[in-house]
Order: sequence, then structure tokens, then C-alpha cells
Amino acid sequence: MAAGKLRILQVMRAPVGGLFRHVADLTKWLNEHGHDVGLVVDSLANDAQTESRLEALSAHASLGVHRIAMPRVLGRGDLNAPLAVRRLAQSLSIDILHGHGAKGGFYARLARLGRSTISAFYTPHGGVLHFPRSSASGRLFHLLERRLMAQTSAIIFESAYAQTTYSALIGKPACPTEIIHNGLQAEEFQAVQADEDASDFVFVGELRELKGIFVLIEALDGLRRPDGQPATLVMAGDGPAHAALVSAIEQRGLTGQIELAGSQPARSMFARGRIAVVPSLAESLPYIVLEAAAAQLPVIATHVGGIPEIFGPTAANLVPAGNAEALRAAMQAALADPATARSEMHTRLDYIRERFSSDTMASQIEALYQRGSRKTYP
Repeated sequence: MAAGKLRILQVMRAPVGGLFRHVADLTKWLNEHGHDVGLVVDSLANDAQTESRLEALSAHASLGVHRIAMPRVLGRGDLNAPLAVRRLAQSLSIDILHGHGAKGGFYARLARLGRSTISAFYTPHGGVLHFPRSSASGRLFHLLERRLMAQTSAIIFESAYAQTTYSALIGKPACPTEIIHNGLQAEEFQAVQADEDASDFVFVGELRELKGIFVLIEALDGLRRPDGQPATLVMAGDGPAHAALVSAIEQRGLTGQIELAGSQPARSMFARGRIAVVPSLAESLPYIVLEAAAAQLPVIATHVGGIPEIFGPTAANLVPAGNAEALRAAMQAALADPATARSEMHTRLDYIRERFSSDTMASQIEALYQRGSRKTYP
């Protein structure tokens, strides 16, 4: 079978965060290389930037952007969504369904049932890997994963951590698998200059407990600059824990030290903080670590998921997740010795520049599509 033009449908629930960044980069690359791509997203889940992002991406999605109700938790709506994806795939003569995240992965593979001409690929992006076996939700998600294995052409893991964790929780995949790291575009490796009034630290991410936001504000409490002034933090993002975060900041008396900037593009926020902090309790391979490092900010992050794969030779400096005292010590050290923090940043920058390219990421996924496609060419 010779390689040729494919008709591809990318399926995800919430078009936000690193998952959407991954899908957007992949969609643009595939479009530029002659493939037809469509997107399926939840009709409800979004943030302040979602509409503008989808509008910008629609120029690269020749098969359109389609909205289907996708409940956040398992429910009756999960019976309707895969049928809607199935009908859409049939009407668009799709060759490849690619599901992203737990829900996107379920819908893409369920939609493929009985459709021998369609191949279904799946990238977890953390998702199902964050549910422990001990929880009822975890047991149900893991059971669904095992049942859907026969409908999976290949699983694409964005980190070695994700591949190992999937096998430990669900079992060794019966389908082909491949590790393909997320990547950045060449222009993202330009340094971002800090504003004169930049905060000491910057956080960019979804406002939910899994991102370690409450550990972060606990770590900031009592943290001081070398001149004795309280350290400052700007936080960009939105999410279900927004109200609880505001309350926690007020209770700790940190209102004057923490600015909540709302949902903002990551790169614009890097000018508003001198040191990036990623205090996540769980991750797969977060773009924000790559983006902050490429923008040439020192990065303080937790030892979770695939972050050690990004930190490479500087992984020994990662801090344990959920430990406010250890996070505070790392933040204090970066304030006290900025020269060492920047030296570590340059070591990490060289490592990432050589290994994390969006072109490499997309070309490897395209090659996997071609190998797994059931389409024949004249």
C-alpha cells in the first residue's frame, strides 16, 4: 500500500489545555501535508479562549468542526455520543478516527464497531491513567479500556511513563503501541523577556486540585525574596476549583501577593512571571513544562508522570508532588540563587531543543496512520 491522502477525524471532549494544543498542532501539520481533517468536540466544555482557538483552527480543518454533547462523567449521554461520531464518520467517509483523552478514546473506538474500513487510534493524554484501581470510576474506565482493545488500531503514548502506567493499570495492550513525545515549534524557543513589574512566579494551567494549585499557595505562604519582601505569584487559568482557590487565597491573607489573571495564552504569561511553577499532582507529558523551558524561564516542577523525561539531566531537581514544604524550599532556592536557576534552565533548554519537535511528533503520527490505515490506493 502506498502512502496517500487520508480523511481523519480527531475526537476529544474539552478543547482546552495541552490536549487541545496537541490536537491543534497535529491538525495544522496534517492539513499542510495534504490530508483532510475534521474535529469533534464537546458542545459545552470550554474556557474563555476556546471559541477563538476553534475559529482559528477551523481554517485547517477541511472536514469541519463538529460539536456533540459529551458528559464529563460517565452517564446516559455516553450512549448517544459514539453513535453521533459514528454517523459523522460515515457521512464524511472517514479513514482514520483518532480519539484523545478518555472520552475521545472511548467514542472513537466505539464509533468504529462494525466499520472494517476505518482505523481507530487512541492517545490517553493522562485521562484514564489518573483513575486508580481502588475507585469505582477507575475500575469502570479500566474495564472499558480492556473491552475496547479489539477496536484499537494503535495506542499512541505521549510519554514512557504513560505506557508503563497503562500496562500496570489495565494490562499490556494487545494492539500496537508507540511512544511519541509532544513537541514544540521552532519559534517557541525564542526567549521571553520578563516585564519590569513581573511577579516572582507564574503558574499557567487549569484551576483544579489535580494541578496542585492549593499546594502552591500553601508553599507561597511565608515565602520571601532576599530583600525580605513577600514573594508574588500570578496564576493564569480557569476551572472548577476557581471559587475554592479564591477562598483559600483570602483565608491565608495572600490576596496582595497572588494575581488571578484568568484564562490567558501561556507565552504571554511568561513575561509576567520570572520563574514558572508546575506543582501538579499527576501529569502525562505537560506542554506547559516544555513551553516555559523553551521560553527560557527557570521551571520548578513536581516529579510526576513524564516530567522527568522532559527535565532529562536536571530531573534530580524535581520536587515530590503534594509536598508544600519541598515546593517552598525549591522556590526559595530559586529566589536566593537566580544564577544557578538560570544555569539549570540552559542545560534543560539544550536537552529539550534536541528532542521535542512538533514536526517530528506529527510526522511520526502520520506514519502510524499510514501503516494502520485500511484504505487502499490506486
